[in-house]
Order: sequence, then structure tokens, then C-alpha cells
Amino acid sequence: MELKQALAELRKIEKRNFEQSFDLVINLKDIDVKKDNISAIIALPHAVRDKKICAFLTKKSELVTTVTQLDFVKYKEKNELKRLVKEYDFFIAAAKLMPAVATTFGKILGPAGKMPSQQLGVLMQEDDAAIKELLARIQNAVKIKVKEPSVKLSIGKERMSDEAIIANIETVYRALVAVLPIKKDNVKSVMLKLSMSAPLKVEL
Repeated sequence: MELKQALAELRKIEKRNFEQSFDLVINLKDIDVKKDNISAIIALPHAVRDKKICAFLTKKSELVTTVTQLDFVKYKEKNELKRLVKEYDFFIAAAKLMPAVATTFGKILGPAGKMPSQQLGVLMQEDDAAIKELLARIQNAVKIKVKEPSVKLSIGKERMSDEAIIANIETVYRALVAVLPIKKDNVKSVMLKLSMSAPLKVEL
């Protein structure tokens, strides 16, 4: 089924009392998730939702919720640390604070997949322009880390146009295929669904 047709079919499904997401499922084959370290940070053409971002900085910023190094001691308390990680979708950090961030927050941020990374999340310059630019990039970014032979992610909302959703799907598909060991030959199938619907198989 073509993407346009699949979206039309999914939009016919009875509306729920909340806005559903369009979810993309890419099933993989002939990969070893332990050996093949497959990950990517992808810039979507259209942001799906606003992300809540927290920054580890040397001084407070008016642009983003900030945890300064003086505040780190508070997060030795495990419950405070868990609350922080649960509350925010993404974390950024000033480069000079990364060793301290790793020591204080790494054991929780790492497994949650939220540790600031060189790819997207570490500020070399701690000024308003650099912070603004990084925040804008993060709002449109999705992180993929293949831990099982299937990649699932939210690719759009019901209110978004078909064109925007298709552009997001095609961008993610191309970016994921580019980092697979044998490219398209690692793709078993591609499915599209709403949050509460059965998946439809689509051709890309």
C-alpha cells in the first residue's frame, strides 16, 4: 500500500477523545543488535511535538530550564534524579561540565538514552546564540538506537498534513537505511499505524 493510501485509510478510523500519533514501524532482518551498533540522530522536516529540554550549564539561562553545577549535589538523592530524568525529554550540557554530568547523572541518563552527546547535546560555547541554535535543532530531531530487530517511532500527529507526515517518514527511512549494514536489504517490512490502530503495511 502506498503511503498516501495508508494515511487515507487510517484517517477513516473512528476518532478517539485524544489526538493520536502516526507511528512508523520498520522491521529489520539479518542484523545482530549486539554486534551491529546501529544508531542515528535524524532531523525531521516537521517537528512532531514540543520536547521538554533541560540544560546542565555553568550559569542560569533564560532560554532553557537550567541545572547548574552548584545544583548537582541535590541529585545525589535517587528520587530527585529519577524525577528529573522522567520530567524532561532531552538534556544538553556545556562541554566543560560533561565529566561532572557523567559522574552525577550518567547512571540514570545513560540507560534512559538521554545522556547529552557530541552528536546533539554538547555545547562548545555557552552563549545565547549557541543555546538557541541547539534547542531549535533538538525540537526537530529524533534519536534512533536499534536494540531489537524493529524500529518504532512517532512520526506525526493527526492534525498534521499528509504531506508533512510523508516527508517525515521518507526522511527517517532514508536515514535509517543509510546506517544499516547492508542498507535496504536489512529492511523486512515497513508499517504505519495510529496509536490505537492495527498497523498497515506500506511500500517506500
